[in-house]
Amino acid sequence: MTLYQDWTANLIVVLVTVLAVGAAVLIHYEGLNFLSQWLAKRREHHPRRKVLYGIFGVLSLHILEIWIFGFAVWVALMFANTGSVFGSTPTTLLDTVYLSAVTFTTVGFGDVAPVGPIRFIGGTTALTGFVLLAWSASFTYLEMERYWRR
Repeated sequence: MTLYQDWTANLIVVLVTVLAVGAAVLIHYEGLNFLSQWLAKRREHHPRRKVLYGIFGVLSLHILEIWIFGFAVWVALMFANTGSVFGSTPTTLLDTVYLSAVTFTTVGFGDVAPVGPIRFIGGTTALTGFVLLAWSASFTYLEMERYWRR
């Protein structure tokens, strides 16, 4: 029996992936909403600093989201037949966070790679990371338009 014929393992991977994507998107949405409101209320002698605060806020959101996906892979690997991480034996939480970071940012060094059903989490992490990074770029552009010239 190959790994992909174990439908229980596949279902576990899909459920963990859906939870991770949902958490990352909600955190990103609420985080950007909070940042936007906080920056608008903040009285600053140098309004351009608000752009820096926005950048650090966005980076913090992305780091949290990378950890969410890393934790999701780590949890999925606790179940039988969900796969493994090539290049990392045994696999620790920090290994899965590293895998998440290189996947989320679409860098993909190739020194670690998901094997088996957890590849679904990897592909979804890359797609979600791409979308959230683009969303952050749009947010940053709007904040720069608002505060850069003042």
